[in-house]
Amino acid sequence: MELLHTIYLIAITAEAMSGAIMGMRRGMDLFGICLLGTVTALGGGTARDVLLGHYPVGWIAHPEYLTFTIGAAIVTAFIARYLHRLRLVFLLVDGLGLVAFTVIGCDVAMGMGAHPSIVVLAGVITGIFGGLLRDVLCNEVPMVLQRELYATVALFTGVFYVALLWLEINTSVATLLALGSGFLFRVLAMSFRWKLPDFNGKEIRGLD
Repeated sequence: MELLHTIYLIAITAEAMSGAIMGMRRGMDLFGICLLGTVTALGGGTARDVLLGHYPVGWIAHPEYLTFTIGAAIVTAFIARYLHRLRLVFLLVDGLGLVAFTVIGCDVAMGMGAHPSIVVLAGVITGIFGGLLRDVLCNEVPMVLQRELYATVALFTGVFYVALLWLEINTSVATLLALGSGFLFRVLAMSFRWKLPDFNGKEIRGLD
């Protein structure tokens, strides 16, 4: 689907820029910035393809994806001082990228005849794994393992998309509905600061 492919290119560019920004905050050189940007943008799809045995891996089959991500990271390194003004735009594009990655991951798994539960899992991995790798490389607790509604949005999007297809909704319509619903969920979660319950360890200190 051409729309989904366009959104994917926008998403990997935005994710590469977010990875590059974190790399700069950690004092990395240009190689480190490009590496972190590429891992953030393409890590989810790579993990999905390896787990599913889907070869060649996406960025090897389409080397232009590397061009997008490395180019975005380099540009970010030179215009970083202006990017704080675009924080809201980045958050919105990141949310769109999350749901787009999830739908794309589901499509890849379905194309391989995977079980519906694996289809959803493949979508979630595609959506969140790049950011998880970014945070680990930067020695931070991954955002998806904290209270932020991020992985939850990917899970919702994947389940909703698969359910629509199971109901024999047209694929294009199902894609648009899943993208729209998942993106709306992410925006609402950010706007109203929806969180999952957290456990800070106070409750179990008496068990030491």
